[in-house]
Amino acid sequence: MSTRTMQSPNAALSRQLVRGAAAGLVGGVAFGILMTIWGVLPMVGMLVGQENAVVGFVVHLLISAFIGATFGVIAARLPSTWVLQIGAGAVYGVIWWVLGALVLMPLLLGMNEMVLQIGAMQVNSLIGHLVFGVLTGVAYKVLSERR
Repeated sequence: MSTRTMQSPNAALSRQLVRGAAAGLVGGVAFGILMTIWGVLPMVGMLVGQENAVVGFVVHLLISAFIGATFGVIAARLPSTWVLQIGAGAVYGVIWWVLGALVLMPLLLGMNEMVLQIGAMQVNSLIGHLVFGVLTGVAYKVLSERR
């Protein structure tokens, strides 16, 4: 067995993670612009103890890169069609809306009574997560076509 064959799974996983993280940053920037308009970035900054929009944007991009990296691993195992990649991104965005906005964010900020509560802010968040997911799916598809 050659050395190249032994390294191939690690190299493939690395490519999936890097492409996914880059795709997540594309989606994250768009979602971050929406969050700026809605004035919620200071709340994201509170996750690290800083009620500040700039800190919130940085935290948001770090989370976006992580979520994008995990998407890259999942998307690489799906058929590589535009519809499936974009659809998977949208579904992944909704999953993270539930996990992140409806569960983790309220818990981490000590707002336990807000877990799984849906109001205007959460609807905006759903829209943002869908934008994130669709753009992450598009960006991942574009990046995966580049060899």
